[in-house]
Amino acid sequence: MNLKWIYQNDTVNWDELSNLYRISPLGNKKPSDLKTVFLNSMFKCFVYSDKTLIGAGRALADGMDCSYICDVSIHPDYQGKGIGKDIINKLVELSKGHNKIILYSIPGKEQFYAKLGFDKMNTAMAIFKNKEQAIEWQLTRRT
Repeated sequence: MNLKWIYQNDTVNWDELSNLYRISPLGNKKPSDLKTVFLNSMFKCFVYSDKTLIGAGRALADGMDCSYICDVSIHPDYQGKGIGKDIINKLVELSKGHNKIILYSIPGKEQFYAKLGFDKMNTAMAIFKNKEQAIEWQLTRRT
């Protein structure tokens, strides 16, 4: 498989990225919102097969203490081929030197990330804009 990796925002079609998130499925994210979050992320990966965007991911990072890997999305036709693993590994490599690299997983994917070197955290907490949805999706639970 001949893949092209891009690490800048310059050529991204934000509508295409929005569609990738919808079909992968990571939810409905507006192109303008994705543009904002990717522009504000220190590290990003966009993976293309020919001219089709098939994978993306980003890491919010402060340059020293914390890097947070999020929004890794793979086109359904390309899932299970190691592209998601490669994106995570690249974002970890780009984040090297930070004191901590954080990622949160959808329920059931924890073992996948454990194989990539991530340890389960005991004290992670979150405030979600849509608290009920986060509980429904088992991202959080009532304390």
